[in-house]
Amino acid sequence: MSFGKTTPILRIFDETKAVEFYVDFLGFKIDWQHRFETNFPLYLQISRGECVLHLSEHHGDSTPGSALRIETDELEVFQQQLLAKEYQFSRPQIQAMPWGSQDMTISDPFGNRLVFTNAISV
Repeated sequence: MSFGKTTPILRIFDETKAVEFYVDFLGFKIDWQHRFETNFPLYLQISRGECVLHLSEHHGDSTPGSALRIETDELEVFQQQLLAKEYQFSRPQIQAMPWGSQDMTISDPFGNRLVFTNAISV
């Protein structure tokens, strides 16, 4: 038995704010987007490297305030890239965690928490 990759779905409420945060600030790209009709809720896929996320305006698709961990092997470089953008709503800092990883937590405009980590095997 094997399992494939996991693709989290995060709830969003405003397309403009989502693009500003995920694309302009974090550097993800939009892979595709879908609406059943004009003025219907948006569902889209974004990615950066092997990290793939789904963002949804649909009621019932996830809960605002969700948290997820995203592994990266260049956490400090990523942090410096983000700080250089001088994003008005976030100045992410790296924290040493008691279990040995370095984590950088960033909240999106919808209350979801993305924890970027250089997680180590223990």
